[in-house]
Amino acid sequence: MNPITVIQLPFTRQAGWKELQRRKPSIAVLAWCLVLPMSLLPPVLLYYAGTHYGDDFVAGFGEREWRFITTILLLAELLTFCVMGWLIHAVVNGTRELSIGYQDAYLLAALAPLPLWSSAIVLLIPSLLLNALAVLVALGISCSQVYHGLQALCARSDNDVTTMSATYTIMAAGVLAWGLLMAIVWAY
Repeated sequence: MNPITVIQLPFTRQAGWKELQRRKPSIAVLAWCLVLPMSLLPPVLLYYAGTHYGDDFVAGFGEREWRFITTILLLAELLTFCVMGWLIHAVVNGTRELSIGYQDAYLLAALAPLPLWSSAIVLLIPSLLLNALAVLVALGISCSQVYHGLQALCARSDNDVTTMSATYTIMAAGVLAWGLLMAIVWAY
């Protein structure tokens, strides 16, 4: 799949979703070839920002235990992938009008955080405001990706209200998990 198609995933239910569904990547392939490499990006760049910018980024930022924090962050990201795949499957199949298989649920769980992982690149710029803005934009794109992914991957009726409701539930859990990850970073 070309990069243009991947960039289009959050904005349409047609481009790329059916091709990904036909390829049927296993959960292990998703975990090793997509989730692990991409989930390394935030911890590595956070470690870089924490050790290079120090208090220029945020007061007290340079005094933290960055090896410990980034290791915990990586492990939490990997655990979140496992939990989110299960959650997507449970939420979607808990409705009467939608259904999704485990493989497609984990495909969506692997693709949904791509914008958030990619937004970590902004950590190369020592600006808290710019980084916060990048995360908020990435969060919106991630929500859109979940919505369009559910539209494309679910055996569904034409009821978009059910799809929006499932998206809301999934993203609420995802934002809660993301908030807990950020709390880990700031707590230590």
